[in-house]
Amino acid sequence: MNIKIGTRSSRLALWQAYHIQEVLKQGGVDSELVLIETKGDKVLDRSLAKIGSKGVFTQELEDQLRDGTIDIAVHSAKDLQSSLPEDLTIIAFTERERVNDVLVSHDKSLSLTSGKSFVVGTSSTRRVAMLKHFCPHIKTVDMRGNLQTRLRKLEEGQCDALLLAFAGVHRMEYDDLIAEYLPTSDFTPAVGQGSIAIEAATSLEPEKLALIRRLTNHETTEVCLKAERAFLRRLEGGCSIPVFGLATFADDQVSLTGGIVSLDGTEILRETFSGVSAEAEQLGHSLAEHILAQGGDEILRSVRENL
Repeated sequence: MNIKIGTRSSRLALWQAYHIQEVLKQGGVDSELVLIETKGDKVLDRSLAKIGSKGVFTQELEDQLRDGTIDIAVHSAKDLQSSLPEDLTIIAFTERERVNDVLVSHDKSLSLTSGKSFVVGTSSTRRVAMLKHFCPHIKTVDMRGNLQTRLRKLEEGQCDALLLAFAGVHRMEYDDLIAEYLPTSDFTPAVGQGSIAIEAATSLEPEKLALIRRLTNHETTEVCLKAERAFLRRLEGGCSIPVFGLATFADDQVSLTGGIVSLDGTEILRETFSGVSAEAEQLGHSLAEHILAQGGDEILRSVRENL
């Protein structure tokens, strides 16, 4: 059996694909990589919010899942839209990396809590809005491109620091540039942050699907991400919407913290719901309903009008 793995061609995307390839190899399964360029890789002169977040890093891979060119597509779970077409499914989530956002800079003295004003580069509306809420003294500039491109822009002085997910920084071995780990209690990460998602067409041969899932899926992470993604799905959020969510698992209980922040940072809604793991998706849906009822619907309406 040979598995064709579809992936974007950035260094981080390739790291993820090679990781899955190695896991499959250890399970005695051969595979090959198929490199695919997505809209999000091509259009770098506009923010994600401006080019439309839905499927911006996934559409081309999904097209090739449908026509059988590839068997699976490997994504950062946080880049995968919350609602998938009926002919596509997520068959596995890998064990989660540390979930924090991190401040990356050559100046290790920089801290968001120091009160000192400096310029942070990020392409995330969630991070920009949270910075406005928690650190109004910080200035932001839009920073698109893969990790290496952003680091080059940092070198060129386009910003003083970058705000990134720890997982990507760690996987690319740039840990020495981390100036600060942001607490998840304030800077709750994007839904899915830190995990790799494996997507397939529902038409994939059942024996292939079962084998890939058995070798790559991490059950605890899957339970947490089901809760988070259900929360995001009810809010109809994509990666351009400043929604955040993080679930943890212990003793068959899932604890999900999630919410939304207004684009100008003036309003932030955050709540934590808990429940049994078997009801993880219902938990996410219930939390989303609560957030919407507390004023999240108005924040969402404003976000969509102003992006």
